[in-house]
Amino acid sequence: MPASSTGRSKTALKVNEIFYSIQGESSYAGRPCVFVRLTGCNLRCSYCDTTYAYEEGVWLAVSEIEQAVRRFNCRVVEVTGGEPLLQGETPDLIRRLLDRGFTVLLETNGSQDIRLVDGRCIRIVDVKLPSSGEGLRNRLDNLRHLSARDEVKFVVGGREDFDCAKRILSAYPDIGQLDNPPLFSAAYGRLPLAMLAEWILEDRLTVRLQVQLHKMIWGEDKRGV
Repeated sequence: MPASSTGRSKTALKVNEIFYSIQGESSYAGRPCVFVRLTGCNLRCSYCDTTYAYEEGVWLAVSEIEQAVRRFNCRVVEVTGGEPLLQGETPDLIRRLLDRGFTVLLETNGSQDIRLVDGRCIRIVDVKLPSSGEGLRNRLDNLRHLSARDEVKFVVGGREDFDCAKRILSAYPDIGQLDNPPLFSAAYGRLPLAMLAEWILEDRLTVRLQVQLHKMIWGEDKRGV
C-alpha cells in the first residue's frame, strides 16, 4: 500500500511505499514479507531499479508505520530504500519493530555505518562493484562489524565485477563465516545468469547465486511487489 499521511513529527520518516509481497532476495527469498521502502538515496547506481524512491514519499510517524505493517499480519519485515540509513529515525523504527517481535531485515547500500542498527536486525549489506559506478563509495569497514546473522550481497555486471568481488572476499575472510554465504546476483539485463553460474562453479566459490525472484514472478517494471 502507498504511504498516505501528511505532516512531519520528530519521529517521522519519509516513506515511499509500504507493501506486502514475496521476498525476492537474500536467504529469505520466497517468504512472504512486508516491505517498508524509505525515500532517498545518496548513490546513483547505473542499474538502479528503484529510482522512483529517490524523491517520492510522504512523512509518517514511526507509530503509523508500525500500524501499517501490522495490517498485513506478517512477522517478517524488510526496511529498504533508497538508502534507509540516510534517515536518522530508521534505527528507531527497526528497534521498535524488533521489540514488537518482528523479524526485521535491513537492505543497505553499504555506504552508511551499520553499527547504528540494532544487532538483532538482519543487515543485508550491498557491496558496490565497478559497473555500478559507485564502487568508491563503499564503507568497507562495515565488513568488520557484521554479526553472524548478517548477509553480504554483490551485484555482478561483468567479469571485472566478479573478480573485484573475489578480491573483497579474500580481503575480508570473516564474510565466509557468516550463517549464510555471500549473495551473488547478476545485474538484471546485463549479465546472463548462466554465465555468472559458470564463473562461480569454475572458481569453486562458496557463495549463493541469487535471482531476483520478484522479477521472475511479476516482471521487471511492476512496483509494490
